[in-house]
Amino acid sequence: MTPLELLDALKAFIEENTKDILLPVRVDRKSGEAKERPAEVYKMRLPTKDAETKRIPYVLLQYIKSTDTQTAGQPPESSCMVRIVAATYSEDGEEGAMCVLNLLTRIRVALLRDGVIADRFMLKPPVEMIVYPDSTPPYYLGEMMTEWRMPIVESEVQKVWQ
Repeated sequence: MTPLELLDALKAFIEENTKDILLPVRVDRKSGEAKERPAEVYKMRLPTKDAETKRIPYVLLQYIKSTDTQTAGQPPESSCMVRIVAATYSEDGEEGAMCVLNLLTRIRVALLRDGVIADRFMLKPPVEMIVYPDSTPPYYLGEMMTEWRMPIVESEVQKVWQ
């Protein structure tokens, strides 16, 4: 079970749990219409440099690191850290910061409530969440750091030698 499968499972989980949160989108200059939509979810990077501002609101899932350990006398463990970044837009500073908080809180509560993603990735406490107090209006950012227990990769060589 790779970090790639974890990112795919997290993307589907977050899309499902945030699809009903309509967030402000930058006003279209041609039509002058203010729009709202759910946050788009991306893995690792945004599609383009312009997407940093033009695709807001979004959630970005970033693989940070994996660790495989085995303490003497204990079964092996595998874990993976994933950073979840949320970005929102609003001309109103209070609304923009609250949108980030709302989006991250919805994700946090869903993760803590379920605890397991795709029947094989288990959330490992603590879950750290921050809404950046110094965001640059009209864009607002926050993030969560999560750690996941993953199925271990077993050595095929050891099976032969046992």
